Amino acid sequence: MSDDTKALNRRLFVGGAAVALGAAALPAAAFENTTEMEAAASASVRHNASSFRMLDWQPYFANTRNGAILCDITSRALHYWSEDQSIYKLYPTSVPLSDDLTRKGKTEVIQKVENPTWRPTASMKQRHPDWPDVVEGGAPDNPLGVRALYLSWPAYRIHGTHDTRKIGRRSSNGCVGLYNEHILELYALVKVGTQVLLI
Repeated sequence: MSDDTKALNRRLFVGGAAVALGAAALPAAAFENTTEMEAAASASVRHNASSFRMLDWQPYFANTRNGAILCDITSRALHYWSEDQSIYKLYPTSVPLSDDLTRKGKTEVIQKVENPTWRPTASMKQRHPDWPDVVEGGAPDNPLGVRALYLSWPAYRIHGTHDTRKIGRRSSNGCVGLYNEHILELYALVKVGTQVLLI
């Protein structure tokens, strides 16, 4: 066999192996109407925060009157549909640390606040007595970030965060957190009365 033929066969082998490995990395099947990630092949396989899926609003809402927000706690994603359905947004989120801090169900946006002031709840202060009693709006370490959407449930918010490490993780004390640039965009789209569903 000539040196040219050996080099060609080696290239074909390496190229074929690369294609086979790339194909093996593709998901076997897509899940319908879910933002759930495919089950990991082993405990060592991890997914990044952006491996969620686009959804339709119909399985979750009767209509999109005033717009609709779906917060999927499992996949750590927030979906937004405008009232006329011309705008669809999908954002990675942080979610509550534990099930006892997680509230699920229907609610709505009752207030929009720019540079919100943060005050820990009594239960937060009990768990973290060293936390400050207040962090003023606009402070770089404000846990609510640059904007907040207050929900009809007391102390529950969709808000920005200064700590970008939290996005894609179980890291909040009950709220749904977004990157500050994403809450700025969502804040401009949402109005008081926007429907919210946490699943």
